[in-house]
Amino acid sequence: MSLKYVTITTGFENYMPKDYIDLVRFGPFGKEYDVQELGTFKELVEEHPMCAGCFMAYFIRIFYASLPNPEDTIVIGTAGCARLALSQAAVPFVYGNYGDTNAVASGLKRALKIRFPDKEKDVVVVAGDGGLMDIGFGMTMHSWFRRENFTTIMVDNEVYGNTGGQESGMTRKGIQLKMAPKGKKFDKINAIELAKDAGCVYVARVAPTNPKRLAKTIKRAIIAARHFGPTFIHAYTSCNIEYSIPTEKVLEDARMREKQDFSFVEWMTDEVKEYFEQIENTKKEEKQKV
Repeated sequence: MSLKYVTITTGFENYMPKDYIDLVRFGPFGKEYDVQELGTFKELVEEHPMCAGCFMAYFIRIFYASLPNPEDTIVIGTAGCARLALSQAAVPFVYGNYGDTNAVASGLKRALKIRFPDKEKDVVVVAGDGGLMDIGFGMTMHSWFRRENFTTIMVDNEVYGNTGGQESGMTRKGIQLKMAPKGKKFDKINAIELAKDAGCVYVARVAPTNPKRLAKTIKRAIIAARHFGPTFIHAYTSCNIEYSIPTEKVLEDARMREKQDFSFVEWMTDEVKEYFEQIENTKKEEKQKV
């Protein structure tokens, strides 16, 4: 993808679907919108078959609105709830075998670097707790050990929501589920500390209750991955079906979990911190000149 491929060839404007024309004219390709402007521009994902009230679907909407360069981004996902929306977006989507997403992302990012040596092509993995911390654990860890330059986002619904309600490594201890009637026997995996120890240069944990903070976190993770190494975001995205959360209570649940055990955490290496400070100082200087 690039702006060259997004733009409609002269003479074909009257033959393209209206949705595509609107995407080119009013979408985020080659433009920069604030996440608070949602609803005023053509979004990259608008329809999907995910459950009503799904907080993961809400997260994915914010994710696509936060991409720093959507025209130069490829998203990788796998089996699970997230791919139902990821595959419907106007951004190239690669479906990896279950558990293999970070291996696929490693190869793709390296290939893009060879093919486009003078252009940043962002690769972002978005997958669930089962695909990244259970079945895909080895692939996830080794991509971090190798310092691969892409972002991994775990949309953590604390259950295998797509296959009947089995417990995952991210399910909290003691939680009972339809296919875990006796309750989880061990603690939730500490993905944040694993990411730090495995070599990620930027790590964040977030309950998506604050869209502006979430958008900033996503942008930072993707930009840091371009220059310094692997980055990781651990996002709480409740499964209102398996956890029996009423649709109107989904946001309330997220706020409660944020207070209890999912408070916002942002960690980065000194090198990355200095890089972002330089960017922010430059922006302040430019504003002062204006």
